[in-house]
Amino acid sequence: MVVFLVMAAALWGFGAMIKAPVNARFLMIGLLYVAILAIQVALPQGHPLREATGGSAAEWLVLGGLGVVVWGYSKGLKSLRKHVRPENKAPAPSRDSSVELERNARHIVLREIGGPGQKRLKTARVLVIGAGGLGAPALQYLAAAGVGTIGVIDDDVVENSNLQRQVIHIDARIGMPKVFSAQAAMEAQNPFVTVRPYNRRLEADIAADLFADYDLILDGTDDPKTRYLVNETAVALKLPLISAAISQWEGQISLFDPSRGAPCYACVFPQAAAPGLAPSCAEGGVLGPLPGVLGAMMAVEAVKFLAGAGEPLLGRMMIYDALYADTRLIKISRREDCVVCASQSGVSAGN
Repeated sequence: MVVFLVMAAALWGFGAMIKAPVNARFLMIGLLYVAILAIQVALPQGHPLREATGGSAAEWLVLGGLGVVVWGYSKGLKSLRKHVRPENKAPAPSRDSSVELERNARHIVLREIGGPGQKRLKTARVLVIGAGGLGAPALQYLAAAGVGTIGVIDDDVVENSNLQRQVIHIDARIGMPKVFSAQAAMEAQNPFVTVRPYNRRLEADIAADLFADYDLILDGTDDPKTRYLVNETAVALKLPLISAAISQWEGQISLFDPSRGAPCYACVFPQAAAPGLAPSCAEGGVLGPLPGVLGAMMAVEAVKFLAGAGEPLLGRMMIYDALYADTRLIKISRREDCVVCASQSGVSAGN
């Protein structure tokens, strides 16, 4: 038996050296087996050649039987694979899938997110209103987190004065529409996400149709008219709305969703602030990193909500004072006389 194994290994190595096909190498080993079996059957008991190759045909017949069983098993598996329906075949692993898995590994090992949560992020569709100070970090972190489809609507272009705080834009893209500048940055950050840029102002005639394509809305605008339009549309479509605002050194954020028992934006702010009480960034100034803090919080709340992790800011508002390093969390409630959401019956808060 040892002699046969040595000779079989030599034949296999010789076949590999001359680059013979695998089937040809198995054929050579098969012929060697047949020759040894013939020696055991044809030569008389005690013959030196027969003794040198084992002395008995029985063990060779057993070895041949095992070989036939293995061969038949492999042929049977191949036949079964041919009859598997295409839709039931496991997809072949691709380099892209392994790269994406490695990219999101730190999320997947989080108990609160895991594989199922990351899959929900990948299939989620999020619309961000505004690609300015708040939208910039929110968009970047949503893309980095692996949110599958991200829409962004804005009609502004990148200006030099934006670069102090709108970190998704760069000097080389001054004059470019913000949505396309943001798209370039997000796709460079994560080629596995789909970015939908809308280079136009959000108006009432398109809001409902646009929002209907998404699961979650993020509002980072600084225009009161747009904020109330976003809220009204989100409430009408029963879409959750993460809204944040900043001014000088302070910022606030909450998750508004009457369909989950939380108030809407109009419940908390029934009317826009009087002129001069809430100056714009151009009028009152703004701390450069402040939008980054609040925009990142928006992305955090979005990831939590979409992945079903933790406790979202439903019915609560976080207020951040950067100047004094103070953070407060206040309870907010629905107004029974709210002109926007009073007709919506709330359900238990949760995701």
